[in-house]
This record gives sequence, structure tokens and C-alpha cells, in this order.
Amino acid sequence: MSLAPIILFTYKRVAPLKATIAALQKNFLARDSFLYIFSDGPRHEHDKAQVEEVRKYLRSVTGFREITIRESEQNKGLARSIIDGTSELIQQFGKVIVLEDDLLTTPNFLNFMNEALENYVYNQQVFSISGYSFNLKPESSDDISEGYFLNRGWSWGWATWADRWNQVDWQVEEYARFKNDKAARKRFAQGGSDLNSMLDKQMTGLLDSWAIRWFFNQYKLEGVTLYPKLSKIYNNGFDQYATHTNGSSSRYIPLLDTKHKTDFIFPDVHEIHPHYQKQFQHKMGLSSRIKSKIETLFIRYCK
Repeated sequence: MSLAPIILFTYKRVAPLKATIAALQKNFLARDSFLYIFSDGPRHEHDKAQVEEVRKYLRSVTGFREITIRESEQNKGLARSIIDGTSELIQQFGKVIVLEDDLLTTPNFLNFMNEALENYVYNQQVFSISGYSFNLKPESSDDISEGYFLNRGWSWGWATWADRWNQVDWQVEEYARFKNDKAARKRFAQGGSDLNSMLDKQMTGLLDSWAIRWFFNQYKLEGVTLYPKLSKIYNNGFDQYATHTNGSSSRYIPLLDTKHKTDFIFPDVHEIHPHYQKQFQHKMGLSSRIKSKIETLFIRYCK
């Protein structure tokens, strides 16, 4: 099995970055993997010192087969950085594993991602692999597989292939028709009550997200994403410096994989799993989002 390169995107938060690297170094396949780190340039003059601190630390990193650091002189922002960096390397390698600088991985994260990439490489319906999973109640059945499929991707430690990534319309040319199609918007919302709002904000300049455009493309082509039943990712980035994640993290706390096995039983049926889809929709439903916002306001008020 050829290992996919790891792409890590970072900006100016050196403390969570160090934790991300430390966890990644403990992965069983770390020393056999190529690591590409994209360091975004400072957005403002007062960001320069933090960016330079990040870059100074990056030059000291070891523990991988080979490390390549790309330092941008200008500030691209997270969306453009991910689109450009992923597009470049996925053409070279045909597949990638992508992380940001606030994600803690279990030691078998790379095993799960690489084995899943190998397992579903020829299945065009499978758009991506997620390393993260919500803490969802297990199905009471004889299902021994260690993953399930949903109709939406996730951006906290993910992987995909070139032939799927290359299908994305980053301009979302269908939006003019889609925004007034109530039936289509209802179908898109089955992946979460936040999706339509995110896409609307993206297309009106109120949001800069690569992920919502990736999710929309998956929806158009009726693709699915593989999730692990036991999460291989913990998001450590809910602070005031995060690009898109801050405030309350309670609904995102996963059931982490503590077994650290390196061989996995993947589902044979490449269809949305109704049991997990229903629970996922609850986690991403309107009531859960409102509760999370209230918790966030409480956190900010008590600081």
C-alpha cells in the first residue's frame, strides 16, 4: 500500500500547532509518510511575529519520512490555501490526507485513512474519508464494520482522491438556479441545517469556505463520506483565534478511538446509513445549533 502524503495547513497559532505535530508524530505510519506544511503569510503587520514564531518552530520538526515547508509571503486565507495546496499535491500523488493546525490525531489515524483510501479508490460514489466522527450511539445490530457512510463530508482531518477533487466547481455556477429551488435546498439540508446558510453566505461574500463548496459538489453528485465509528480526531481549536470554530465545543466532543488497532473492517454497502444519518442530522439540526449558540454566549459572558 502506497501511503498518501499528509498536508498540514497552519497560520499563527503555535501552541495548538505543536500539539497537532506531537500527536501526528506518534502515529504508527508517521516515519513512513511525506509531510507537506503550508504556512500562510501574515494578514496584518501585527501578525508577523506570530507567523515567524510558527515558521521557526516548523523548521525544527522531525519524525517523518520527509518534510516540505511552503511559506507564503502573502496571506491567502484558509480557503484559498487549502484549495491551492490540495490541488497541487493531489495532482502529483493522486490522493491526500489533509489536516489543520488544531487537530489532535490518534496513533492509528494514518492507518485508518490510508486503508480507507486504498479500499474505496475505485468507488466513485465515495467522495472522501473523514477521520473525525461525532459521538453517536452505536447501532444495536450484528454490524461489525468500523465505519459508516453519510451524505456530507467533514473538514477535520479528511482524505480524498484526485478524480473526485477535480470535479469540484469552486465558482458554484449552479447557485443562481439552486438558491430558488426549494426542493433542492431541502435535499441539501438533509446533510445539516447549516448547509444552505453557509452556501448563501459563501456566494454573497459573507463567508470564505472551501468546505461548503466541497459539500455542495458531493450533494450534486450524490456522493457519500466514510466516517469511523470511533473518532480518530479531536478538535483542539475552539478559541478566539480559530477561523471557523470557536465558542462551545460540547456537541463536537467525540468518542475517541483508544484501542488503536491498525486493521479495519470497512462497510461493503456504499450507502447512507439510516441509523447514523438520523443521529448526525440531530447533531447538526436547528435545536442543537441553538443550544450550542446559547452555550457559546454563556462562555463569553463568563470570561
